[in-house]
Amino acid sequence: MLWATSPACTELETHVMDWLVDMLGLPDKFLSNHSGGGVIQDSASNASLCALLAGRERATSYSSNEHGCDARLVAYTSNQAHSSIEKAVKIAGIGRENLRLVDVDEGFAMQADHLAQLIEADRQTGRIPCFVAATVGTTSSNGIDPLPEIGEICRKNNLWLHIDGAMAGTAGLCPEYRWIHNGLEMADSYCFNPHKWMFTNFDCDCFYVADRRAFIQTLSILPEYLRNKPTESGAVIDYRDWQIPLGRRFRSLKLWFVIRHYGVEGLRHHVRRHIELAQQFANWVEQDKRFELAVPPPLNLVCFRHCGGDELNQQLMDRLNQSGDLYLTHTRMHDRLTLRFCVGQTNTEFRHVERAWQRIKDIAEELQSSA
Repeated sequence: MLWATSPACTELETHVMDWLVDMLGLPDKFLSNHSGGGVIQDSASNASLCALLAGRERATSYSSNEHGCDARLVAYTSNQAHSSIEKAVKIAGIGRENLRLVDVDEGFAMQADHLAQLIEADRQTGRIPCFVAATVGTTSSNGIDPLPEIGEICRKNNLWLHIDGAMAGTAGLCPEYRWIHNGLEMADSYCFNPHKWMFTNFDCDCFYVADRRAFIQTLSILPEYLRNKPTESGAVIDYRDWQIPLGRRFRSLKLWFVIRHYGVEGLRHHVRRHIELAQQFANWVEQDKRFELAVPPPLNLVCFRHCGGDELNQQLMDRLNQSGDLYLTHTRMHDRLTLRFCVGQTNTEFRHVERAWQRIKDIAEELQSSA
């Protein structure tokens, strides 16, 4: 819970988080020797909550922690964002009615102009906009929000901008995919999950802030029983001030092992291969007139469906999942049931993807024949 109770836990975490700034090509402001720094959270959900709390406090000059939430506070995210944002506004005392859901474009990315309109409308009615959550790779469709435009809007309105890159952020290991992080230099906080696509055991979320002083001021509390000379000297990091709980796990060790085992080039190899396999699967879907892509896949998640309607797609997914040969998840896109095929497991090879596609076609044919 303190640097003093285990210096090794703290210092390894700081080093590993700094390594990842370089590995992912993140802005230098997220380094521990700059204005910000990184901490390992258990999940992107907790990272989003911490970011929202910091945005709330900054917008109210840190008065919400003392006097309770101002009912005029408003937060914003796209209608494709993860449900953890809605949960965060509930926990933070802002309330679901004060969460604005921004429209998305045909690629399921946030429409920056609609965000600007919502913010202006709230200001005109005396509301206090405080927080925007953008996403790099939404859960349903892998939509990538336009960070440069959103960042400019947040900077103009002095709103805390948090960017959730839970799964897709790992693609930044490869220089050719770092376009997903364009505009990240304007973010106040950012997170991604090595436990999703960087081969690290659950739980492990890497969370960065640009201004650690503002962040720590939001979450810090120092009772007498936690006072000690290293902390009071200001020379060490106490990660208890960077999260909701007091105590914490030694998560950086498993992340260190993963980086040491694969090496940066090894990690890049797997990420590139997974994207290549997903794109091959998408190409097969496009070539088969019985199926269609719900949206062009930017990375390793393919959203597709059979053209036979929702009922057939539901039956197809159920049969495939019951077979034990593969496992698909679903979402709804344009109010139509959509199947999700994700390539991200360490040992997935071409033969697995090829066999999965054949199985999908076979089951679909059986269902159509029996209809």
